[in-house]
Amino acid sequence: MLTHRLLADGSRTRAPDELIVEEPLEVRLDGVRVATTMRTPGDDFELAVGLCHGDGLLGGAPVVRCRYCATGSAVDSEFNVVTVETGGKAPAAEPRIGVMSSSCGMCGTTALDDLAGRLDPLPPAAPLDFQIVIGVAHEMAERQPLFQATGAVHAAASFDGAGEIGHVREDIGRHNAVDKVVGRLLLDGALPASGQGLFVSGRASFELVQKAWAAGFGTLVAVSAPSALAVQAARRGGLTLVGFARGGAANVYSPADLDRR
Repeated sequence: MLTHRLLADGSRTRAPDELIVEEPLEVRLDGVRVATTMRTPGDDFELAVGLCHGDGLLGGAPVVRCRYCATGSAVDSEFNVVTVETGGKAPAAEPRIGVMSSSCGMCGTTALDDLAGRLDPLPPAAPLDFQIVIGVAHEMAERQPLFQATGAVHAAASFDGAGEIGHVREDIGRHNAVDKVVGRLLLDGALPASGQGLFVSGRASFELVQKAWAAGFGTLVAVSAPSALAVQAARRGGLTLVGFARGGAANVYSPADLDRR
């Protein structure tokens, strides 16, 4: 797309600019619509599976198949409907209406007490190596091609105890990028993600802590700040939460008693 670029001296130029695609994805679980989210197309099966897992909709049931549109042609739905199938083994889902924005998936719908009632605290994690955290944040700055091209997406990535980066996913929505990583791990039979960390390129919201906790990540590393509720959730779940991981430094918000670890 051609755009006008305005300069400080009052001049202007015309230049091509790449824009990220944003389209709705309807997610169905065993035929029931459970979510509609705005996302960047790509890795849609991972996104759908990760979303169902993070919201507790699978109830531990294995995913037996994913496919585009269960009621007609995938072309007719423009590849914007994904059905996650468990063969009816997942708990009966309640139909949901409304669209999640690309900035926040289920904000305000899940209270901390409800989350703690659904998830057990994580087992104690190994002491955090801050050099690894800083190294992951630095390396991820070079592992986001869509962001480098458009400046309009977020990234999420899994990493192990040695700082080796595993799955990297980008999306216009922070929660979508995380769901894509979690969905990939679930489909690979690699959950819970014990001994692994999760990196996110933006802020750490309550929802992202929820998704990391549900997936079994021991550490969540964010480039920007966490919310107060995210810190409370991380401490309650036994999750190490790191914010402002950039420029060779980072803040640790959870656990509160880091010096005793």
